[in-house]
Formats: sequence, C-alpha cells, structure tokens
Amino acid sequence: MERQRLRSLVTGDMEPADVLHADDYQLITPRGIALSKAEYLGAIASGQLRYQVFEAVSDIVVRASDQMAILRYRARIDVSADHGDLLSLTCWHTDCYELREGRRQAVWSQATTAD
Repeated sequence: MERQRLRSLVTGDMEPADVLHADDYQLITPRGIALSKAEYLGAIASGQLRYQVFEAVSDIVVRASDQMAILRYRARIDVSADHGDLLSLTCWHTDCYELREGRRQAVWSQATTAD
C-alpha cells in the first residue's frame, strides 16, 4: 500500500492518492513545514511540487494493530518545487495509517533528512 501511495505521488495519479490519504492527513516536510492533504495533493496536482523519485531504499518496517499501522523506512526523494531546481535527498520517512471505513489511509507522514 505504501509503495502504491509513493507511485501515485510520483506519477501525479491523484485518484489513488486521494483514496490513500485521509481527509485530515498532514505531512511534516524535512524542513519542518506542515501541509494538509489539500495543500500537499493540490501542489502535486498543479505541478507546483513534482517528484521525480520517491522510493523506499530500505526495508519498510511495519508495526500494526487492528486499527493502526506505523511504517518507517529510508527514502530517496528527488523533487522540484515551483519549477525550481531538483532537490535530491535521503530521509527517514514515517507514516501512520488508520483503518477508516474498512480501508487503511495515511493520516500522518513525517520526513527527516538523513544526509
């Protein structure tokens, strides 16, 4: 599911991205900026934020219960914002998924620079 979420962000395929992110989703970027689902997916849909690469470069470690799953892995990210230069970084990525209406959705993500 996490690999599908990352693929949808790289390809800009907003339909699965919308389904995989809860309405109250929040991302904390490596720079400490908090983005809501609307801000984050809106920036991807508009091309303001473009991922060239967003992939796990380590095992995705999962801790799960019936209602929640927490994932942690190292990720390689190549991204440009506002049509600027490409930024390449390796970071620790943590995602929290909750079971909502019969499906798991990402509710929180946080990326911490590991370079």
